[in-house]
Order: sequence, then structure tokens, then C-alpha cells
Amino acid sequence: MDQQKLEQMRATLNKLEDIKNSQESIIDKINHVITDLFQSPDSGLEKAMENAHQKSSDNVDAVREAIEIYEMKINKLENQA
Repeated sequence: MDQQKLEQMRATLNKLEDIKNSQESIIDKINHVITDLFQSPDSGLEKAMENAHQKSSDNVDAVREAIEIYEMKINKLENQA
């Protein structure tokens, strides 16, 4: 395996980590809005935030799984070198 390909794959892995971190940040912000709704309840907004929270959580899980699979590919290629 050539080194340039591995470096490209590691760069992609870093981007995947950044995506995961961004999604986790979104979840944190959604949680802040949900907390704020305790002071000023709005059932429509609460429902929307619950849905957004679930979708973001699902995205984190999907990206985390993709990261694990991609890391295994990288490790396998590194071990073959």
C-alpha cells in the first residue's frame, strides 16, 4: 500500500471525526433549547427539538460506526505494508 493512499485515508478519517464532533455539538445545543423550554413551554418546539435530537443521535451512531469500519480498513492496509 502506498503511503499517499494511507495519508489520504487518514485525512478522510479526520473529517469523519469532525462530522461526529459537529453532530455531538448540535445535540448539546438542542439540549440547551429543550432546557430553555422548561421556562417558556412550547409543545410544538419541544416536539421538533425531540425529533431533531433523535435524528442527530442517529447520525452520531451512523458516523461512529462508519469510523470504526474505516479504521479497521486503515489498520488492515497498514499491517499489509
